[in-house]
Amino acid sequence: METNEMKDVVINALQDLKADNINVLDVKARTSVTDLMVIASGTSSRHVKSLADNVVSEIKGHGGKPLGVEGAESNDWILVDLGEIVVHVMMPATRSFYDLERFWQDSDEIDQLASETQQ
Repeated sequence: METNEMKDVVINALQDLKADNINVLDVKARTSVTDLMVIASGTSSRHVKSLADNVVSEIKGHGGKPLGVEGAESNDWILVDLGEIVVHVMMPATRSFYDLERFWQDSDEIDQLASETQQ
């Protein structure tokens, strides 16, 4: 699966379950680990878990295979490693504390999608 197709699958999976503040960053110029980073928030630990599970399910449904999932036991920050894309699904307080967008601020922002509830 190509990176852009994978990105669309990830975004749709997050939007389907109403993730908040979806942000896509192009980090390939700053790291060799991944090309894109997707950051999204959930409204509860159960929502964070459901969002991450939906990303994994949708990627598998499109013939992809996650390289790994980290943090599923805590549910306040779950990382889904898809190789070319790393997805961070976080509780708002955790997202604010770690402020990954500021850390990667020199990266190109591809998309910043508002949640359904904020539109």
